[in-house]
Amino acid sequence: MYYQENYHEVCDQVMAEIKKTLDSIDPASVERLTQDILAAEQVFFVGVGRVMLSLQAICKRLCHLGVKANYVGAINEPAITKKDLLIVGSGSGESLFPLGIARKARAAADCRIVHIGSNPDSSMKEVADYMVRIPVRTKLYLADEVDSCQIMTSLFDQSLLLLGDVIAKMIVEERKLVMKDLWQYHANLE
Repeated sequence: MYYQENYHEVCDQVMAEIKKTLDSIDPASVERLTQDILAAEQVFFVGVGRVMLSLQAICKRLCHLGVKANYVGAINEPAITKKDLLIVGSGSGESLFPLGIARKARAAADCRIVHIGSNPDSSMKEVADYMVRIPVRTKLYLADEVDSCQIMTSLFDQSLLLLGDVIAKMIVEERKLVMKDLWQYHANLE
């Protein structure tokens, strides 16, 4: 009975949080990220846990637009070069693996590095060229974070995924790509 009585109310709460979060992202930082994605020879993604799952989905979506996109740790991951872009997803900006990979990319290739996260004063600030801030509740409980009724950092993971789809749609519109033509990039061995 609980689910029948409360399902729609909880859906409304989650959707309201996502809308508030996406509305709070700076469009200028999204434009800068999009320009860097389109200018890069290759785009690499790194994160951990659920953030990495969201980044992998964004990576795949960019491939559907003809962008050469990879995620760190994939068996077919190519070398990163100065002409490439590394997108680091970490709400706190302190996760050891993404931070370490960003430092390694800076030292090995001195490529462009963008941090998508919530904490503007993290260790990533020293490594990344700039940040796209998704100001949602993290384990740090910063004063200006969008609060969430959801478990842990679910709102960050969801907003990250949707931000990727928003960027993809904006690329399609800006470049006047024909949606039907994008199927040439979709997997066909399924």
